[in-house]
Amino acid sequence: MQRTDFGGMACSIARTMDVIGEPWSPLVLRNVYVGITRFDQIQQQLGISRKVLAERLRWLVGNEVLERREYAANRHEYALTERGRELVDLLMVMVRWGDKWLAGDAGPPVLYRHHTCGGITHVTLTCSGCGNPMSGDDVDVLPGPGTTAPHP
Repeated sequence: MQRTDFGGMACSIARTMDVIGEPWSPLVLRNVYVGITRFDQIQQQLGISRKVLAERLRWLVGNEVLERREYAANRHEYALTERGRELVDLLMVMVRWGDKWLAGDAGPPVLYRHHTCGGITHVTLTCSGCGNPMSGDDVDVLPGPGTTAPHP
């Protein structure tokens, strides 16, 4: 069965999911973000097959989310690109949701300390225009310049 080309859709969510929607991709990004950057380290920590990991890394490098860097002769590690660092912001929103709705009595598996204030915190959405807190209930969805069809 042929996979749908989400990257060709006029939808920012679909295009993003085309890049990171495969279940291993966000976990690979998380590992690189926290400093697990070498193939064998990622493979061991995730328990992912070498073949699947190689495919995911090629895909993420090809989509300019990760870059492959040589650290010794014929030895490589992976680093987040600017695109990858911005995707970490998306992952942090997912973390907040998972911590709130799925962590259970044990609580969140990791905590986040903010560099600026030193506090343990979580990400929140704010309006880039006025700085006030924002959620999906606070916005109207309007057609943008890249739309190709009427928006629901």
